[in-house]
Amino acid sequence: MSDSTTAASLEEPPFADSTGGPADYGAGALVACDRLVRIYQAEGIEVQALQGLDLVVERGELTALVGASGSGKSTLVNILAGLDTPTAGSVRVDGHDLAAMSARQRLAYRRGTVGFIWQQTSRNLLPYLTAGQNVDLPMKLAGKGRQARHARTAELLETLGVAHCTRRRPDQMSGGEQQRVAIATAIANKPALLLADEPTGELDSVTADDVFTALKAANTELGVTVLVVTHDSAVSANVRRVLAIRDGRTSTETLRHDGGDGSPLGHAVEYAVLDRAGRLQLPREMTETLAMRDRVRLELEPDHIGVWPDQQANGGTSSAPAALPEEDA
Repeated sequence: MSDSTTAASLEEPPFADSTGGPADYGAGALVACDRLVRIYQAEGIEVQALQGLDLVVERGELTALVGASGSGKSTLVNILAGLDTPTAGSVRVDGHDLAAMSARQRLAYRRGTVGFIWQQTSRNLLPYLTAGQNVDLPMKLAGKGRQARHARTAELLETLGVAHCTRRRPDQMSGGEQQRVAIATAIANKPALLLADEPTGELDSVTADDVFTALKAANTELGVTVLVVTHDSAVSANVRRVLAIRDGRTSTETLRHDGGDGSPLGHAVEYAVLDRAGRLQLPREMTETLAMRDRVRLELEPDHIGVWPDQQANGGTSSAPAALPEEDA
């Protein structure tokens, strides 16, 4: 991102439309990120982890977030979890303005509004407590009564298929059982949003399927909105919405349609994401095929936008246009 683009991103008012006026961007959604920027300074080097990212997640969704290392997805998840703060832009989760919260408010947010699951199973549970005690603890810290805690613990462990682990410590459970107990612990206080950072990254395919089934149960049976960061194609292929992040911005969105029985099937449509600043990331395989670089020429047609590589930048050669249907642009 150029210096001018950085300045523009920092100066634009949050949640404003393209003309600068007010707009209810993401109104009613559980998560709304508007032109989110996160810049790190390390040994005099500026790292732009997020470059004006836009994101809306509706209540009740089960969404996968994918992207290469360094794309910005971990930074985004840390901000949504209340573990980091944005440099500029706005982010709301369940009505909370994450950029304006105090340290005390952020702690309350992490305890009650958002749940988090790490990739490393050892980070999710206290090793000296049983599964039941791990699930009980966040509710106890929230001041809930013993009877309500015991009922909630039993419900969660049963729903997620690990009731048999109630009296077992983590070292007496398999990796998959630990992650399912971790899900129960993370949603014990009924958070609105569950964030899972590579929850199947350390597991074999069969065990990973069990963990993903537990995430789906948390979503469909317990009503938790789930955002999963994953490199596991088996996970991303079984959710209706997959968001890809590249260079600190949402680049593509894949929507899958079911066959009428409620189960996601193979029919999927991939869309390029047009952000609120009017930016569009063209897929690299398309730009390389047409030798597009530096500049492109645009023409508005009645039903699409034509995109041509710059002839001078490509040695004066002409190339066929890449047509973007208006519904996708």
